[in-house]
Order: sequence, then C-alpha cells, then structure tokens
Amino acid sequence: MTEQDNSILTNSFFSDMVHLQDSSSARVSSWDRTGRNADMFHAAPGETLELANIPGAGCIRHIYFTIAGPAHYMRGLVLRMYWDGEETPSVETPFGDFFGLGHERLRYFSSLLVTVNPGAGGLLGTHGFNCYFPMPFANGARITLTNECSEHVGAIWYHVDYDKLDGISPDTARFHAQWRRENPTVAVGERTDDGVNLDGRENYVILEAQGHGNFVGYFLNVDNLVGGWYGEGDDMIFIDDDTWPPSLHGTGSEEIFGGGACPNTEYAGPYTGFHLIGNKDFSGKVSMYRFHVTDPIRFRKSIRVTIEHGHANNMANDYSSTAFWYQTEPHVQFPALLSIEERLPRWGSDVHDRAYKEFHGMRTKFWEARAFLTENNIAPAKDDVEAFMKIHDTISDFFFRQEYDIALEQCGKGSALVDKIFAAARETLSSKQ
Repeated sequence: MTEQDNSILTNSFFSDMVHLQDSSSARVSSWDRTGRNADMFHAAPGETLELANIPGAGCIRHIYFTIAGPAHYMRGLVLRMYWDGEETPSVETPFGDFFGLGHERLRYFSSLLVTVNPGAGGLLGTHGFNCYFPMPFANGARITLTNECSEHVGAIWYHVDYDKLDGISPDTARFHAQWRRENPTVAVGERTDDGVNLDGRENYVILEAQGHGNFVGYFLNVDNLVGGWYGEGDDMIFIDDDTWPPSLHGTGSEEIFGGGACPNTEYAGPYTGFHLIGNKDFSGKVSMYRFHVTDPIRFRKSIRVTIEHGHANNMANDYSSTAFWYQTEPHVQFPALLSIEERLPRWGSDVHDRAYKEFHGMRTKFWEARAFLTENNIAPAKDDVEAFMKIHDTISDFFFRQEYDIALEQCGKGSALVDKIFAAARETLSSKQ
C-alpha cells in the first residue's frame, strides 16, 4: 500500500474500527457492586453523584443514560465534566439540554452525535440518552451529576465507555459544552422586514470562548411567544479579530438547520434537524440542531457565535441553547448557571403545551397515588389500573402523532381515573382504621 493510500484510510470515517492501536477499552457504569440486579444509582435533593473518575490518559467514546426521575429532572439535573484535574468544568449543562431535549419536551431522534431512543411505557416510561462526541484527556476525567430538584431521583442508569491510552498528542483539544438562556430576548424596533442590523450586538449569544479551537455545533431552543414565523434571524459567527462583517454570516434558520423554507414538519438527520416543532403555525416550542462534523468552525484566539431573534432582532422570545466545541485549556469562566427556577420552561397556552401540562399533572397524580398505595399496602382495583394504562397508551400514541387536542382530552380522563383510584385507596385505609 502506498503512503497516500494509507493516509486516505487513516482519515476515513471508519478508521477507528479498522486500525489496531496500543490501547485498551474500559467502561464506568452504574452496575450493582453486590452482584445483584440493582444496576442504578439514586440522588437525593441537592446531592452530587460522581459518575466517573478516570485516571491517566484516555478518550471517552460513548455516554449513555436512562433516568426514572421527577417531572423536571431534565432541567433539574446538572451534568458537569472536568478534564486533567481542572477546577472549573469544561461541560456544564442541564441534563436534558445536553441531549437535545431543551424544553423538557420528549422527542425521539437520531443524529450522528446525539440520539434519544424509546423504552417501554411511552411517556410514563424511561428514555435512552446517548452521546458520541469523543472526549480526550491527558491526565484524568471526572463526570458528575447534581440533583437540583426538590424531589428524589430514584433511578439513574449510565455507561461511560472509553479508551485507555498511554498519552495523547499535545495538539489534542478538550471537549466543552455550555448552556445559556435569554428569557425573553429584547425586541429591537418594529416587527417588519425593513430593520437594519449592521453590528450583531443585540443578537442572542450562543457561545463566547477564548483560545484555539473548533466550534462543532449546538442545540437551539425557541419558545415562540409572539407568534408567526420566528426564523428570519441570521446566524453571525465572529472569529478572532472580526469586527463587521463576521467571518460567517447566514441567511436564516432554515439554512442553518438544513430545512426548506419555514419548516413546520419535524425531521432529524446526521448533522441537522428540526426535531421538535410544537405547532404547525410556528407558535410555542421548537428545537433544532446543527453539528459541524465535516466542517468544524476553526478559531485561533476567540469565537462569538450568535443568531438574530427575528429579523434584525425584532422579536421577544424565550431562547436557550447548548453549544459544543473543542479548545485548548484553560477556558474562560462560564456564565453562572441559572437557578433551577430560572431554568424551567414556560407553560404556554398553545395546544401542544396545554397537553403537556395536563400530562404532567396526570403523571404527578399517578406517581403520588402509586406511592400512597405502596406505603399503605393497598392493592388498587385491577380494572382501574388496566383502564388507566389503556388511557396512558392512547395518550402516548396521540402525542407521538402530534394530535395534541385529542391527547389533551385523554389526559383529562386519565387524571379523573387516578383521582378515583386515590379516593378508593383513602376509603380502604379509613375502613382499616
């Protein structure tokens, strides 16, 4: 084989699988150290779990979670990662946002770098969260998960799969992820197409970083409070010594995230997606992603990643994002993470959000009833349980088909049935006493 052929193979997408290396594979997970089947951790309110503390050099290849948690665990749990003994994290995001569920609204989707998969139980069940970003380190890796919910998180299953290495090249950058929110953005000028933006200063900021690195993508979430098409905002990415214009200036949300004009149908691909579209009229909650796998955005000194919120920033909406990048250390200090109260999503008045709100209420009642029954050793009527699960399955089907008006109606029926189960349990307990 010629040297040129070898180079082509080395740089192929599958090179890690075909080339032999002086390394070994390992995993840190929540396996039951007693040898039994309780392969999960749990977290009390305020508790921080150390999920991994890996010595030496290596590269994390895959991270997996599934979690049985309270209603707001996606924004209430905080994921942090530290490389090479650093004191401030290189990754700091709410759990759900790291995996693309930025409004605590469930969507299953598959991309090259992040995937969310279903389990049994539909909306009441658990979900498989997967991340495939490579995360190299030279002298140790530490991953933590902090429960900032007021409720106990009863079950956290996870895997961290990694390579053990003798060392890594000095030009290897470290993985970073950062979450931000502006709620709401400040509208500039009238809501017309005639506004002028010639500096980008009022744009929503996705990332500001200093150092030498590669920007590799982001999740963007918009809660469209004012209605209508929100996506005329151009992305503007300022690199190193940029003033105006920026090195990268886009033409609107469709182009950034790979869709046709004004997408109102969900899709998810290897690098781009509109994986959450709450309503066909663009109102309410939307989420999208762009991963720069084959086209990383390179910077030598600094980068500022921004996007307009409406044409020339003329719309006041709720924006949040998770940015992913690689850079040399040290990184600049991240903005202070918002409190859990400031992180929680809004409850909107559109049918998508009203259905989710009713479902959350039904879900809370269901788990409270289940805990009450267990605590008092009361068996609910079999017919009632079967009827509730049938309603739940129907709700899940309508949610996944995006028929939220019917899901909303079914949630009301489910809540009424849980109330009936709860009342019967109290009556049974009273008769025992």
